[in-house]
Amino acid sequence: MTSWLILTATLPTSPSGLRVKVWRALRATGAGALREGVYVLPEHAPSASALSALERTIVDAGAVAHLLVVQARDDAQEQAFRSLFDRAELYAEFLQTAKEARTRLRSATEATLRKTLRGLQTQLHAIQAIDFFPGRASDKAVDAMVALRREIELHLAPDEPSATAAAIARCEVADFQGRTWATRQRPWVDRLATAWLIQRFIDKSPTFIWLADARKCPKSALGYDFDGATFTHVGERVTFEVVAETFGLLGDPALQRLAALVHCIDIGGMPVEEAPGLEMLIRGLQARHADDHALLAAALSVFDACYAALETPSDP
Repeated sequence: MTSWLILTATLPTSPSGLRVKVWRALRATGAGALREGVYVLPEHAPSASALSALERTIVDAGAVAHLLVVQARDDAQEQAFRSLFDRAELYAEFLQTAKEARTRLRSATEATLRKTLRGLQTQLHAIQAIDFFPGRASDKAVDAMVALRREIELHLAPDEPSATAAAIARCEVADFQGRTWATRQRPWVDRLATAWLIQRFIDKSPTFIWLADARKCPKSALGYDFDGATFTHVGERVTFEVVAETFGLLGDPALQRLAALVHCIDIGGMPVEEAPGLEMLIRGLQARHADDHALLAAALSVFDACYAALETPSDP
């Protein structure tokens, strides 16, 4: 049986400031209302601590509040409590928005499509944050998001690689010096970040070539981020993550955070605070540099700065 938090609150009718503050805080937690002044939240909810803090806020303001931990008396009451957290309608709205986005896919600009993806990802995560009992509706929404992202990426870049199920073998940096590394031309964030990773942590004197047709990759080159390449997407990992894991680099916390950032921008998933800013910078570099060598040269300093920021504690 679920352990439930029950918050009871008796608030003054005036002034209204405390009531508004409490209402907004309750809405943010995703709590359900049993009746006016009585709110319920599963104890395992990520926002449970906020309910405890809200009790203190109410009491400190001179009003009355009590936070209880209870269990339902029987299965019927358990289901009645759980029904307060049915997010099926929110997921249905998300699926409808995704469906409408698909109908506009062929006519929309790249900027519009990427903005659409960001908006849908934010919408989905907002629902998931208050979905304390995820089920089929959640799975269906996640599948729809993955499918739409893949469809948009294939529309924008028909040669975008498909993920493989291969195991990631460990390689030694010493065996990969002075190599030629090949990827698709007009590199986006995963390819640029991977080139930065190669140049800064793996190969001290790399040569990069940009392929108009990935099928014509020279046999002597190490291909990355295309179907059939030496390094490409594996399972849920993007190429940056695969290369970092291959060379045992993910013990570096800053590289772990950068990997999550690249993953978020490239294929979505858990939101990362810095993602919109880095994505905007890469778009600007692409707009300024028609030559891919110049694009990489400019991107190196961006990733250097990003890595340095991720190495630095956020607290002063």
